Amino acid sequence: MTLEQRAQRIKLVIFDVDGVMTDGRLIIGDDGLEYKCFNTQDGLGMKLLKATGVDMAIITGRTSKVVTQRAESTGVSYFYQGVDDKLLAFEELMKETGLQPDQCAFMGDDVVDLPPMRRAGLALTVPQAHDLVKQHAHYITTLQAGQGAVREVCELIMRTQGTLDSQLAQFLR
Repeated sequence: MTLEQRAQRIKLVIFDVDGVMTDGRLIIGDDGLEYKCFNTQDGLGMKLLKATGVDMAIITGRTSKVVTQRAESTGVSYFYQGVDDKLLAFEELMKETGLQPDQCAFMGDDVVDLPPMRRAGLALTVPQAHDLVKQHAHYITTLQAGQGAVREVCELIMRTQGTLDSQLAQFLR
C-alpha cells in the first residue's frame, strides 16, 4: 500500500509528545516545574486537521500540566499521560473510538513508540528518531521535531484527503 493510500484512510492521528511535538529536550526549573517548547505552526496544523473531521489523540509516557494545556488548545480529543505501555493505550483508544488500526496514524520517535506505530495504518516519525523507529516508519518528516514536523504530517494527511486547499482558502480572502 502506498503512503497516499494509507493517509487517505486516516480518521485519527495519535501523537507522542517529547521528541515529536517538542524537540525532545526536557527543561526542569529550580522550582521543579517542567517546561516544554511547542511550535505555533504545528498547533495551527492540528486545528486545521481537526476542522476536516480527522480527530487527534496524545499518548505520552510523561505527565505534565503544560501538555494538558497544549492538548486542550489544539483540539486533541483523546489524551493519555503517564503511559508505560503505549500499545495498551492504543488498543483502549481503538475500543473507545470504534476505529480500526488502519484508520489511525501514530507519530513517535523512540523505541517505546514502536508497538503502536507497527499496529497503526500509518507510522510517522521525525529525522532525529531512533534508527529502529525510522526503519518501521511509513514516512519520515523533512522538518525536525518541535520545528514543524507535526504541521508537515497534518498537511500530508489533508493533502491526500483533498481537504488542504479548502482549509488554506480561508486565509486567502
